[in-house]
Amino acid sequence: MVAGTHGSLNKAGSTKMTQISRTAGIDTSKAKLDVAVHGGVERWQVDNTPVGWRRLAAELTSAEVMRIGIEASGGYECGVVGHLRAKGFVVLVLQPIQVKAYARLHLRRAKNDTLDAVLIAACAATIDRPRIAPDERLAKLAQYLTFVEQIEEDIARFKVRLEHVGDARLRRMVVADIARLKARRSGQLLRIVAALRAHDDLARRLDLVLSVPGLGARTALALIIRMPELGRISREEAAALAGLAPFDDDSGKHKGERHIAGGRRRLRRSLFAAALPAAFRWNKALIALYGRLTARGKAHNEALIACARKLLIYANTVVQRGTPWTEKTLTT
Repeated sequence: MVAGTHGSLNKAGSTKMTQISRTAGIDTSKAKLDVAVHGGVERWQVDNTPVGWRRLAAELTSAEVMRIGIEASGGYECGVVGHLRAKGFVVLVLQPIQVKAYARLHLRRAKNDTLDAVLIAACAATIDRPRIAPDERLAKLAQYLTFVEQIEEDIARFKVRLEHVGDARLRRMVVADIARLKARRSGQLLRIVAALRAHDDLARRLDLVLSVPGLGARTALALIIRMPELGRISREEAAALAGLAPFDDDSGKHKGERHIAGGRRRLRRSLFAAALPAAFRWNKALIALYGRLTARGKAHNEALIACARKLLIYANTVVQRGTPWTEKTLTT
């Protein structure tokens, strides 16, 4: 790469090198944001509040910055990311592993908030702009879906607790709590579906995903909300994003086992949960696939991971084609 230019070296193909605007990095904490401009001396700090975001947008504009890198920080970055994107800035949300890998590559060990902002800016300057722009409608719905998933985790905890409660009065309290949480979960899911169906394109996408046997409303919502790229990427890219792609582990004469790794954990959990009933009851193609894999000696979990990956591929295919599932075209 030539300094000041921008290109792509991934399997999806390369782009022509183009001159890019100045890039800034933001280190996020609960209370404040540290900002640094790549290749410049500008450094400043603002509060992580709506007032601070407005000041930040103004100062970035003055510094002629239009491209910003920010590290995912447990949700504390969501507010400023949404504000800056609404103002027209290109915001790249970097995974911590990307920034750490960049620091190791350049042998950078010193660490404080300002240096972290400088590092994030340098890392963001080397990364291609996403081919598919983030959908802010789905970003908002993702917060609601996360709340539903947290409710489901609470229900699971209460069920485990119930197994160890012998007192009748306490058992009634736990059972009542479970019923209350289940009702809240159902109500929240209905709200998410209604909000999604308010947009014609998202409603159409939902109907296409629901046409795949074995994908119910809960999993379909996870697919559409957690993977906005659905239908616009290849099957290999979709599997990698969900953390369901088997990666090689070979070196010289060593031939290691293939393992899945990384990806979007919450989406992967939803697909894995849907794979079991789909592979045993609902989807003829997956029933056949599961049978073939186990007959070849594959373990139960390995076969289920393959079925979860197939479910994702089926969903990606129907959205890509714009036509509902048919047994004839998608059972191979």
